[in-house]
Amino acid sequence: MLREPAVAGQFYPADAKVLTEMVDRMLNDAQPPELIGRVVAIQVPHAGYPFSGPTAAYAFKMLQGMDSVTVVIIGPSHRVYIDKAAVFCHGKWRTPLGDVDVDEELAKAIVAGDDFLVDMPQVHKLEHSIEVEVPFLQRAFSGFKIVPIMLLQGSWEQCERVGKAIAHACQDRNVVLVASSDLYHGYSYDEDKQADSVTTELMAGFDPKAFYEALRQGKAQACGGYPIVATMVAARELGADKAVVLHKTNSNDVTGEKGGYCVGYSAVVFLDSSKTDKKSNDLTEQEKRNLLGIARNTLEDYIRNNKILEVKPLTPRLSENRGVFVTLHKQGQLRGCIGYIEPVKPLYLAVNEMAVAASTEDPRFPRVTMDELSDIDIEITVLSRLQRITDPNSVVVGKHGLVIRKGYQSGLLLPQVPVEQGWDRKQFLEYTCLKAGLPTDAWQDKDSELYVFTGQVFGEKER
Repeated sequence: MLREPAVAGQFYPADAKVLTEMVDRMLNDAQPPELIGRVVAIQVPHAGYPFSGPTAAYAFKMLQGMDSVTVVIIGPSHRVYIDKAAVFCHGKWRTPLGDVDVDEELAKAIVAGDDFLVDMPQVHKLEHSIEVEVPFLQRAFSGFKIVPIMLLQGSWEQCERVGKAIAHACQDRNVVLVASSDLYHGYSYDEDKQADSVTTELMAGFDPKAFYEALRQGKAQACGGYPIVATMVAARELGADKAVVLHKTNSNDVTGEKGGYCVGYSAVVFLDSSKTDKKSNDLTEQEKRNLLGIARNTLEDYIRNNKILEVKPLTPRLSENRGVFVTLHKQGQLRGCIGYIEPVKPLYLAVNEMAVAASTEDPRFPRVTMDELSDIDIEITVLSRLQRITDPNSVVVGKHGLVIRKGYQSGLLLPQVPVEQGWDRKQFLEYTCLKAGLPTDAWQDKDSELYVFTGQVFGEKER
């Protein structure tokens, strides 16, 4: 069964190029905090992209790098009355960006887990609450499947049964949950602000039963409230113990017009915070050697044969999307440095490409020649996500890399640079401004944006 898009051209662009550019821009602009823990579930809105897309991007960005995953998406029904949880068990979902496979094995396992869940693909035909999330997933992941589930309403026991059936079927699988829901709907901006504050605080409290009771009493407002309850139950069962509100806004704030119809939007992540080892995402010595080998072999093969070497990752983690810079030194002096700031490509492929770029495209240097290869050593910096800061005093020399953006100008310096140069914090800020082609005091301007990141730095000279 092929489920054709129902709201392309209405809720989001029907043109693939325009849609890609819009989603990529929203994902790039979103700056969620860097959190420690395994992402088990997210809650995202489902309105038209110009309204709720920037908020949804905060949560979807948390999923980048989680490739080869199944996404169980639970949304409400706006068009069809259903008294069961309707699962789409087989086939594909089409968007302007291509087709996405349904994880038929997992879908059938979920349905088999409780008779409140039924295989009912026909009711999904016109519903937008799940469809609008799929293009975001297509740009966040390089490989995934979905299990769409619609839940209109239900008792606490029914929501709990849905959550537990999902969790039981998802045990020992690479799965992430998505709850699709907008918040307040009404004609009062002030009511929206108050209601959304209560609703998001309850989500952050991560008590599914308390959230359910607040929905029944009208204290919490969400059109996909029961899908959120079921998702919270499932996330708890799958090890999540913490919820963080990443972003919230409403349609009046987006348009800048207070008054008239107003809808609230939020992005929330549910984490297993027991994964608290901050080094858990660090590369192993084997993985470092693999990346350095990829960089060295790629560099030499390209300089000698003008061909980019085909490479393979040693471990699945090296296939995760990560930001990375490849730096070349010749006899202790910089000879080239280029990279990806954002996690837009699998790490091993990014290293493969940047090894070539650092030797041929850095505008500060001529191309590396064959005669130089034996004198060049390679350093790799694997980046964390960028985190926007408002207080320049929070920059820690030796820990943070730094990015400044102002208008169309931007500049980046890696964490090791101020240490190598002996700079203090103020000099670090000033030289980052110079890197962007800005005055040295531009970091103090109100319209300048500052971001920090950390980096795992390793090189051939260490070996």
